[in-house]
Amino acid sequence: MATTIKQVEAIPVAYPATPSGLSTAAAALDPEMIWQRIEAYTAHRYTSRAIEWIVEGCGEWQPPLAPTTIATVEVWRADAWESVALSPSPLGGYVLPGGPYRFTGTVGGGDVPAAVDEAFRRLAEYMAAAKKGSPGTTRERVTAGSVTVDKSRTASWAAQAMSNSGAGDLLRNFRRV
Repeated sequence: MATTIKQVEAIPVAYPATPSGLSTAAAALDPEMIWQRIEAYTAHRYTSRAIEWIVEGCGEWQPPLAPTTIATVEVWRADAWESVALSPSPLGGYVLPGGPYRFTGTVGGGDVPAAVDEAFRRLAEYMAAAKKGSPGTTRERVTAGSVTVDKSRTASWAAQAMSNSGAGDLLRNFRRV
């Protein structure tokens, strides 16, 4: 089986529109930050951008991101990239006879499904609620007169946001394979 050894994905000019229905605190967050987390978690892109993969080995290879349009396929021969035509595979990818290949094209496009918009909402609301307090603190104690409020959270709250917010469950069908 052929293996992807390098992926260079351009930053999109813009991300999809922010879904409606966010609280004021969630709407104040940078939407690019939320979209970048969603894209890191999934294999789908909703805005177009350039992509390049270097693939090595023989066997079947499929682009690991969707939707993908491959513009050129090249093979490394001697000391330069050379255009090549490859046979399609039964699963929608390519059959590689062996060697290093370079695939270039674009990835992304289409409408954002309702489940992905809802995942955005859940992740944004979670991050907005968890952002309260002093940055980097795991425990905060506030005393006003005879009243003391003691709050604590795990140090990995941001890393667990996708799971704890419920967004990850909604994105299960869009995960990397």
